[in-house]
Amino acid sequence: MELTLNPGALTLEDLQAVHRGEARLHLADAAWPLVQASAEVVQRAAAGQAPVYGVNTGFGKLAGVRISEDDLSLLQLNLIRSHSVGVGAPLPAPVVRLMLSLKAASLARGASGVRPVVIETLLQVFNAGLVPWVPSQGSVGASGDLAPLSHMTLALIGEGEFLVDGRREPASTMLERHGIAPLALAAKEGLALINGTQTSTALALHAFLAFEPVLESALVVGALTVDAARGSDGPFDPRIHALRGQPGQIDVAQYYRALLHGSAIRASHAEGDDRVQDPYCLRCQPQVVGACLDQLRHAALVLLREANAVTDNPLVFADGAALVSGGNFHAEPVALAADAMAVAIAEVGAIAERRIAMLIDTGVSRLPPFLAREPGLNSGFMIAHVTAAALASENKSLAHPASVDSLPTSANQEDHVSMATFAARRLQPMINNVAHILAIEWLAAAQGIEFLRPLRSAPALEQAHALLRAQCPSVECDRFLAPDIERAAALVHDGALSRVFRTLPGLPALWIPA
Repeated sequence: MELTLNPGALTLEDLQAVHRGEARLHLADAAWPLVQASAEVVQRAAAGQAPVYGVNTGFGKLAGVRISEDDLSLLQLNLIRSHSVGVGAPLPAPVVRLMLSLKAASLARGASGVRPVVIETLLQVFNAGLVPWVPSQGSVGASGDLAPLSHMTLALIGEGEFLVDGRREPASTMLERHGIAPLALAAKEGLALINGTQTSTALALHAFLAFEPVLESALVVGALTVDAARGSDGPFDPRIHALRGQPGQIDVAQYYRALLHGSAIRASHAEGDDRVQDPYCLRCQPQVVGACLDQLRHAALVLLREANAVTDNPLVFADGAALVSGGNFHAEPVALAADAMAVAIAEVGAIAERRIAMLIDTGVSRLPPFLAREPGLNSGFMIAHVTAAALASENKSLAHPASVDSLPTSANQEDHVSMATFAARRLQPMINNVAHILAIEWLAAAQGIEFLRPLRSAPALEQAHALLRAQCPSVECDRFLAPDIERAAALVHDGALSRVFRTLPGLPALWIPA
């Protein structure tokens, strides 16, 4: 699809298309005059005598060092070379695509002082499908994501590398192959390219978009567990949730009512059941998952604002021909949003682990011990639950907020940093852990449903059961279960299970449009 970048007005749908690699980008025509006007302000400053940070001075603690006019281009080139010091595994292609597009959109707002050719080069690289090799570690999320954005820029100028089919290829070769001229940096342009929060924002958006099908799967699997345990749908009564007024809770209760609608299992014990209340892991799902949903919705709004922001320094105000130093490169909003996401992701997995524990406990679920058909001879889901507990515990450690840490850098010039890049990067392993916890719960709940046959669950939940059984047969006796867990987790990750949720009519959107 052809996608027009409207600086300051990117939507979540735009970012999804970029993330999936489904878009070719071009800049809205109205943006180019603003870009040119801000570039002229920088060019005049570069030719003047007054010291201007990032234009004719050193950087960070070296801001007091004046640079001669003849060395201004070399100053920017040296900045990129010296700051390309990242380590670790390369960032995945969807993250780098977001970085390229977010940087182009930010520069195109006309407050960074770069020439049009800088934005044109970013878009050419993006549209050619080229993915700069960007190491994932080395940013503290303040003064911009300096190291990762430097590696990205190093590829644009022909000195870095691109990832091609998993191999690192010289950037000069790949640019020439695609007919893209290496970018020659002018005054301030290197600084504009590497100041900014585009890496931490891209990582957080990557996690947000990756967690969507996992969260939808959690709703489906949680509802299937309610039926497998012959739980009540009374706790999902809309009157309960209206009295509290929390929007995520209200919506999640509605999701569960829709998923459980038409269950013959529920009808079979609507009367005469001697249990008074279900355990919290069943009846408090709207309160727990709904609170997580509210946090994720808030994070989406923060990240969308950041995706549309100008976050380099100094900023150029062409109407007053001024360059003003500030601190928009500090990624604290992203760090706090990523920390909130981490807690929400961990909680979705934590309550799912508790549902597994409930299913295998015959005293609570009233199903056979460990869901085994011949308990004793077979251990059933005993140790599968242990795996889920291990993953849930791991997520508790990973959910520790990164934003509360700060380690001063640049000889104490940058004396408070956000750690946003790690805050966002650590979300992917957490999501993977939750997907595997849900895979184990799905297998356990499907097994529980089968003990209740010939009764049928709700139509949507029977779809979920059939989807699983097409890949993973019923556990008639102990067998090698790890491959089943991986197959089920893949169905959670790739959205196959979430499509059961998305086919339900008349439900409020999971993410509130920004």
